[in-house]
Amino acid sequence: MQATLEGRRIAVTGGFGALGRALAQVLDAAGARVALLDRAALPAGLPARFVALGGVDLSEAAHARAALDQAASRLGGLDGLANVAGGFLWETVESGGIESWDRMQAINLRTALLASQAALPHLLAAGGGRIVNVGSGGAQQAGLGMGAYAAAKAGVARLTEAMAEEFKDRGLNVNAVLPGMLDTPANRAEMPQADFTRWVAPEALAQVMAFLL
Repeated sequence: MQATLEGRRIAVTGGFGALGRALAQVLDAAGARVALLDRAALPAGLPARFVALGGVDLSEAAHARAALDQAASRLGGLDGLANVAGGFLWETVESGGIESWDRMQAINLRTALLASQAALPHLLAAGGGRIVNVGSGGAQQAGLGMGAYAAAKAGVARLTEAMAEEFKDRGLNVNAVLPGMLDTPANRAEMPQADFTRWVAPEALAQVMAFLL
């Protein structure tokens, strides 16, 4: 990818996971300055040039606001936000409980909303910028056991559309990517009999997200 993001300041939620790290590498190679935010503790081996904030619960408004404020402070502002934070749960409607639906909403939709709201003052102060949300192809048509997850990701799609309309005349572009199954070690461990060749490589999705950013 050509270095078209030179000097851009971008925050990535879910930054310690497979997709977050892949995106950080692509953005770094393109010249961006990157802040990684994640609920997990700081992992070993992250390059020192990345701003890394661990232990951040983006499903809580105060945590999200403090984390995005800190990221903007350390980067000298924000030009972009990638909402990668999220998770998957397989559970049928018949055997499941409302707790699963609440959890999927919290870690997929609520994190995207609260991180975006926290980033907005910084993005708008810089004259606009880019937000890219990670949705899911499953949000278009849920499969068996995907009800709670697909409903949350459908909410991400509608949130993206609402923000795109709200900020289209203020220099802020909002988009979403809708991948299929990501080829990550965790997903391979969960579904060892699957055809991995049909899955999406995190690096490939990261290239698309970098283009949108």
